[in-house]
Amino acid sequence: MDHEGGGEKHEVGMSGPKKPKRSCVYWGMLLLRFLALCATVLATLIMSLNKESKTMVVATIGTNPINATVTAKFQNTPAFVFFVIVNSIASLYNLVMLLVDLFGYKFGFKGIKLLIMTVLDMGTVALVSAGTGAAASMAELGKKGNSHARWNKICDKFERYCDRGGGALIASLVGICLLMALNVMSTIAIHKNARAHQSISN
Repeated sequence: MDHEGGGEKHEVGMSGPKKPKRSCVYWGMLLLRFLALCATVLATLIMSLNKESKTMVVATIGTNPINATVTAKFQNTPAFVFFVIVNSIASLYNLVMLLVDLFGYKFGFKGIKLLIMTVLDMGTVALVSAGTGAAASMAELGKKGNSHARWNKICDKFERYCDRGGGALIASLVGICLLMALNVMSTIAIHKNARAHQSISN
C-alpha cells in the first residue's frame, strides 16, 4: 500500500512543478528567429552606413573644368529611408520575440503567445517586404536609369555605394525568407496544439 501510495504521490509531485518541454520545433523556431534578427540588423546597418563621396567634373568654363564633391547616401532616397526604418522595426521586433521565446513560458500563455506571434510575424513580413520592394525598385533605377524619364544611372559612378545597397537588399530578403519559414512553423505548432487540446477534451 505504501508502495502504491508512494507511486501515486510521486506522479502527482512530478506533474506539479512540470516544466515546459523544449522540443526540436521550439529550438528550430528559436534558431530561425535569431537568424532573422541577424539578417534584419545586418540590412539596417549596411544601408544606414552606406555612403560614398566622389569628386567629379560638373561643368567646364573655357578649358577649365569645375570640380565638385558629390556624396551618395541613403538619406537622399525616401525608399532607402523607409527600408532602414522597416528593418529597424523588424530587428526590434525579432529581439523582443526572441526574449519572449526564451522567457515567455513563465507567464503560461503558450497557445495565445503562438497565435499572437504568428499574426505579428505576418505583419512584419508584409512591412519588410514593402520596404525591400521599394528599395529594390530604386536600386534598379540607380543601376540602369530610365531613358524614357531621362533619369541617368548612378551605379557607374558610385560602384561601392550600389554594391553595399545590393548587399543590404540581399540581407533583408534573407530575413523575409526566415520570417516566412518561422511563420509556417508557428502555424503548424498552433495546429498541433489545437489537435492535442481537442483530443484531450474528447
